[in-house]
Amino acid sequence: MGAAMDHFSLRDGVLHAEDVPLPRIAREVGTPVYVYSRATLERHARVFREALSELGTDEEGPLIAFAVKANPNLAVLKVLQRQGFGADVVSGGELRRALAAGMPPEKIVFSGVGKTRAELELGLAEGIGQFNVESREEGHELAELAAARGIEVQACLRVNPDVDAKTHAKISTGKAENKFGVPLMRAQETFAELAALDGLNLRGVAIHIGSQLADLEPLETAFGKIGKLVADLRAAGHAVTHVDLGGGLGVPYRKGDTLPSPADYGAMVAHATGDWDVKLTFEPGRVIAGNAGVLLTRVVRVKRGGNGPPFVIVDAAMNDLARPALYGAWHDFEAVEPSGERMTANIVGPICETGDTFATDRECDALVSGDLAVFRTAGAYGATMASSYNSRGFVAEVLVDGDRFAVVADRIDAGAIMDAERVPEWLG
Repeated sequence: MGAAMDHFSLRDGVLHAEDVPLPRIAREVGTPVYVYSRATLERHARVFREALSELGTDEEGPLIAFAVKANPNLAVLKVLQRQGFGADVVSGGELRRALAAGMPPEKIVFSGVGKTRAELELGLAEGIGQFNVESREEGHELAELAAARGIEVQACLRVNPDVDAKTHAKISTGKAENKFGVPLMRAQETFAELAALDGLNLRGVAIHIGSQLADLEPLETAFGKIGKLVADLRAAGHAVTHVDLGGGLGVPYRKGDTLPSPADYGAMVAHATGDWDVKLTFEPGRVIAGNAGVLLTRVVRVKRGGNGPPFVIVDAAMNDLARPALYGAWHDFEAVEPSGERMTANIVGPICETGDTFATDRECDALVSGDLAVFRTAGAYGATMASSYNSRGFVAEVLVDGDRFAVVADRIDAGAIMDAERVPEWLG
């Protein structure tokens, strides 16, 4: 599912999203703008589902719940809902989005370490399929709320297996010092305690060790630990029917990167879980949406530096795409109409912070003021992490479908944000 497998390609020297030339979107919607490809989303959904086909048919097979946090746009969620995906949500807001996109409540899994009482109540009221409980305390609260409604809620206990996912520290979630889940060494006693509660059907365990995993070995190690836990829980008399294996499969951000394919992942899972006899849940996010989007931007000007490379200043900034500032993340950067010439440059945005840097000493297409360019692999953790820092407003989003496109999130300008603010009368 690398760069060759998406639907962004040069035609007659102009970068297209499917059959739409990107300059047309820039002209009609303005820049910066996120552009998503429906065909790429559908293809990735299909490839991921096929990779898990050894694990049973759709009816009896695993639940694939898209990690809404990766890209919560309603149109994107609708595309995936039509592919049979459910949703992995981590807030009441994400839960509402999944329902608004038509995802059936029984295909919604609610994860997250800090679900509030109101969020637990919302999930119960909507009849969602499963809560992934992250602590003893949460389990007791959920059981009490469900019992008060006279219902039994389906839940899994999220376990922290203390496995290093070998990814960026800020997106690693399965080590002992991370905030997620119950420590493996306490999993059995916690399971027994919660399984005894009225209102809670604790039917299995859940795990998620991190994001952007470039290697299957940490996952395989974690799954081995979970398999042993399932056997131990059953030996202690508990019925275990469900296991949620989370997500985390990485995508190539840099041209030429090779990562485990969904097929490799599916084969590993089939091998690791072959004798578990449970219904599995998966929570892919980035691997579905990442390469299905680009951030389209225009060069404001090229500024000669001191002794170093020139600064290519683009109209997108860290408030639109936070990953490079937050994680030092790499995004391939390409001209929309490359001349064939190359340059080495620092790619920066207009925000008043040095952190607003997308790339340093980057070899890239030669660009001049007014040229259009894209940051690739921006379909996951892009628009969803945007802010209005420097009073820049919120970036627009577009979905392409063949030779047509639609604006699927309006640009929210600084004025509209300011309209929600008030100066109290006592300030005159």
